[in-house]
Amino acid sequence: MVTPTMNTVMKMLESLPEPLQKQAAERLREYIVEMQDEQKWDKSFSKTQSKLTAEAKRARKEIAEGKAQPMDFKQL
Repeated sequence: MVTPTMNTVMKMLESLPEPLQKQAAERLREYIVEMQDEQKWDKSFSKTQSKLTAEAKRARKEIAEGKAQPMDFKQL
């Protein structure tokens, strides 16, 4: 489905010489791939948000109760 926004972008691309059209299209492809990747991360993160919040609360509680120990990065 071609939207008014897509029509505007296509007209802008058509106004460029072909070599610049190719360059712009490649940049758009890269940008769209980045946006799609970002969407995947946002969706994945939203599914785990409540679990992350619960774990953060548990960690703060353990720290307050003196049950937590500083991480020894040399043992990793």
